[in-house]
Amino acid sequence: MKYTEVDITLSKTNPFRDLLVYNLGDEGPYDSFEEKKDGLKAYVPTDNFDEQFLHDTIDDLKSMDSDLRVEYTVTDLADKDYNEEWERQHQPVLVDGFCWVRAPFHPHRDDVKYEIEIEPKMSFGTAHHATTYLMLSLLEQQNVQGMRVLDMGSGTGVLAILAAKKGAAYVEAIDVDEWAYRNAQENFERNGVSVNALLGDASLLTADKHFDLVLANINRNILLKDMESYATVLNPGGTLMLSGFYEHDVQSLQDKAETLGLRLVQQRSRNEWTALKLTK
Repeated sequence: MKYTEVDITLSKTNPFRDLLVYNLGDEGPYDSFEEKKDGLKAYVPTDNFDEQFLHDTIDDLKSMDSDLRVEYTVTDLADKDYNEEWERQHQPVLVDGFCWVRAPFHPHRDDVKYEIEIEPKMSFGTAHHATTYLMLSLLEQQNVQGMRVLDMGSGTGVLAILAAKKGAAYVEAIDVDEWAYRNAQENFERNGVSVNALLGDASLLTADKHFDLVLANINRNILLKDMESYATVLNPGGTLMLSGFYEHDVQSLQDKAETLGLRLVQQRSRNEWTALKLTK
């Protein structure tokens, strides 16, 4: 497959580099990234490259900060073994010393409690992004033994896999993107866990569904729109964990949560991204 490299230079990397990764990778067709000191390199299958989408994404960033300057160059990698290059750049992640998230071509470790093997492909959720890291970190502290767990916007399925490995009785993973849905199914099989993967959105959360723990690492707007659905399927005393937003978004999410009978019990941040733990 032919790939295109977009080399992006930012006058301010924090938090705009992470936001670019999120918007290009989760909302768009870009499937891998390489950080550099003053920005990042983003890779997309050449057939899926859309310069207008790239312009719109950059304009969204500039609308957040009028002083932000963004420059980029586009290069075809037609004569390059992209997969080999991607494997060279893609690094495993150790989350808080307890969880080793790696690709199939990375070494196994015996000194961690949980090891998760992820073939990321084009899906979001390899623990490189701060929001995935935060959710895995919160999940470490959560007792899920015998519980029913829902992973909304599951991406690669990494959160669902950890929940299953920690002893959840039933895990359901939902993603609206067909590629992510198929990738997650492969990752569940690869890790030897039983997870019910579904293709769709919050409309799948019907009245007959009930969960003790709901995980949602998506983005601020979708979380605000769908939080009522999460609260509806959450059992009394259950836990809702949210991420995919910045520290300055916390108040709007907390306000919405309070109207639904959800109480904030923990907040964590990493590189200005934030995760919330709430109880019903």
